[in-house]
Amino acid sequence: MREAAEPTERERDPRAVSKFVEGFAAQLVEAGMQRMPARVFAALLSSDSGALTSAELGERLQVSPAAVSGAVRYLAQQHMVSREREPGSRRERYRVHSDQWYEALTNREAIIKRWESALREGVTSLGADTPAGRRLAETLAFFEFVDEEIAAMMERWRIHREKRFGHG
Repeated sequence: MREAAEPTERERDPRAVSKFVEGFAAQLVEAGMQRMPARVFAALLSSDSGALTSAELGERLQVSPAAVSGAVRYLAQQHMVSREREPGSRRERYRVHSDQWYEALTNREAIIKRWESALREGVTSLGADTPAGRRLAETLAFFEFVDEEIAAMMERWRIHREKRFGHG
């Protein structure tokens, strides 16, 4: 018999879960994410398994399979979810991983590196002593700083995560 623990997914109030999903999705939209990917991500994050089929997502969010498909495609490109086949089935499940934030930031790190390269080229093209060249050099220095800080922060996160949750 279970102790007076947290309710299982079946025992939870669906309205309360929906309120969380929509509220967290609204926060993600406010931060710049598209609405449907935000809703799908929040629904996956709030499921005990962390994985749902397109049909399950459509049912939970009351949206069409096409809306789910587009959202999942975007989230996969951002390294926030992965696709996996159900054993013995052609159906795909979409999974959010416990390290999705790490993966998303790591993906951003690669983008920052490309921006740094382009900015270096811009500084060279415009001349480091021109007003535009100095502006690009300062922008480049900012991204170099951010890149270093993200790397250091992610290392601190790995240590913190290991201590708190027992896995790296």
